[in-house]
Amino acid sequence: MALVLISAAAAAWLVAGAVGPGLFHHHMEAAANSPGDAIEHAEKAFAAASTVTVAVALTVSLLTALFASVVLARRIGASLGSLSAAAGQVAAGRFDIRLEQPHVGVEFDDLADAFNAMAGRLERDEALRRRLMSDVAHELRTPVATIAAYIDAIEDGVEELGPRTVEVLHAQAARLTRLSTDLAAVTQAESGALRLEPREITPDALVERAVAAARTRADDAGLELVAMPEPDLPELWVDVDRLGQVLGNLLDNAIRHTPPGGTVSLAAQRTDVGVRFTVTDTGEGIAAEHLPHVFERFYRADAARDRGHGGSGIGLAIAKALVEAHDGSISALSAGPGRGASFVVDLAV
Repeated sequence: MALVLISAAAAAWLVAGAVGPGLFHHHMEAAANSPGDAIEHAEKAFAAASTVTVAVALTVSLLTALFASVVLARRIGASLGSLSAAAGQVAAGRFDIRLEQPHVGVEFDDLADAFNAMAGRLERDEALRRRLMSDVAHELRTPVATIAAYIDAIEDGVEELGPRTVEVLHAQAARLTRLSTDLAAVTQAESGALRLEPREITPDALVERAVAAARTRADDAGLELVAMPEPDLPELWVDVDRLGQVLGNLLDNAIRHTPPGGTVSLAAQRTDVGVRFTVTDTGEGIAAEHLPHVFERFYRADAARDRGHGGSGIGLAIAKALVEAHDGSISALSAGPGRGASFVVDLAV
């Protein structure tokens, strides 16, 4: 709108400057040989020149404004048309669509950037959804197939319903239960529907509880489990059970990926804004390209290896969701394969 007004005003100014003086001079020359005084001739010349000048200037300014409006409307219309077409393709499932910046205003450029960011996020979410469905199907297929195979074997008389068979069936049923429970927990936490029940507790108490709960698993795996809380740490206002679940998941993950004779430690130390919990192991480590993805559901740097370790594949995703529900942050560090890994949880006081 400002551009249209400026172009119209500029056209009127230029036309008036070009037409007005010439017309006035022409009228003064024509009036020189006419009867009457100079003032009367000047007034008539001014009136005639002004009328013609204003009429021509307004006509040109209107035409200029119309031209500028049409040009801008076409550019804006083309930009909105591209956005509408792209939105239709996204609605149809084409998440690889991107818009070029139309350069017709900051707002339109911001809109294009926001649309591209949305499409990129949808593309990543769709890829994650497909992988999630594939992984869930795989996780369900294995225990269900095992249970079905044993039932068929029992019905055919090939296998007896003895202690060993019952143990296998219980283990597979427990795997299904754990998977469904973990999926429900991470979905609830990520959706914001999780209700926290915070209370005050000291970080060293959280460390001792988590280490005590994981002690048996560490002993069975032939690992040394160490608690290293700093003294005189400030109290935290957290949901004790949920944060205990976070530390428990991190310790379980470290225990699964540390060979016998290794060490797993849980430390707590003061930071500038609160308390940092660090779970460190001397195990298999994580390659640099996998570090940004370890908190994604079912992400596996080595799928076959991790399934053999018996995890549901979403323990770290649950830990991330619960930490973020406490307005904290969690990150993974590793110097590379075979050099151990550390998981860091930062919470504000």
